[in-house]
Amino acid sequence: MNAIISASELAVESTGDYPPVVLDIRYQMGAPHGRPAYEAGHIPGAVFIDLEAELAGPPGSGGRHPLPDLEVFGTAMRAAGVSAARPVVVYDGGQGWAAARAWWLLRWAGHPAVRVLDGGLAAWDGPLSSSPPSPAPGDFVPVPGALPVLDADGAAALARTGVLLDARAAERYRGEVEPIDPVAGHIPGALSAPTSENVDATGRFLPPDALAARFERLGAGVAAEVGVYCGSGVSAAQQILALAVAGIPAALYPGSWSEWTADPSRPVATGPSPR
Repeated sequence: MNAIISASELAVESTGDYPPVVLDIRYQMGAPHGRPAYEAGHIPGAVFIDLEAELAGPPGSGGRHPLPDLEVFGTAMRAAGVSAARPVVVYDGGQGWAAARAWWLLRWAGHPAVRVLDGGLAAWDGPLSSSPPSPAPGDFVPVPGALPVLDADGAAALARTGVLLDARAAERYRGEVEPIDPVAGHIPGALSAPTSENVDATGRFLPPDALAARFERLGAGVAAEVGVYCGSGVSAAQQILALAVAGIPAALYPGSWSEWTADPSRPVATGPSPR
């Protein structure tokens, strides 16, 4: 199954005999909570999922958005109607990061059929609803391990032996600015690969061949061992999604820069060079 779905395809599937479960994951760091926007208007039948409460654990030494407690995550998914045998479509406000986080978590936890709405809610040209849905409870039970993950040591090793991509903005990679975390720079050996270069001006993903060419230029082709990190494991999921569209498997470092810099003994590189 493809990793993304167009708005027109979702409209057709939603009226079919076996419509997907649709999840609204509107979230942006520093912005107002996504629930009021969801309540004002969402794709009909979509269930709101709170990224910080249901798709991440409490912040701490494991980073700002560590992987969620499996019981919390599974309970939220079942309450939203997610079942193992029913496809799921996730969307956000258009940035793609939050939806990709939900996509990655569901795939990592064993769900076989999850797609992200390409372009997010802005791409949807159908009606919106302000009515809260009442989905029948689902049966999805998370079984982690279907997608690869990296810890800090694994990320450091991959930066030496494979390809570790830094999904943050280039100026954060270079250490010129750091608006969120206490230390600026990047993991030594990592390559700068901002998520903004995965999408076009409308927020839709570039075609698979264009994405494949982008990652090939970075050395992250299908034959490479690839990993991705960002600030806290959210935007990196969008990079994993873009790699999946290009047919390139990759591991996620969930703790990312916020976990890496929580340990002052870990090395930090600055400037445009990987090391």
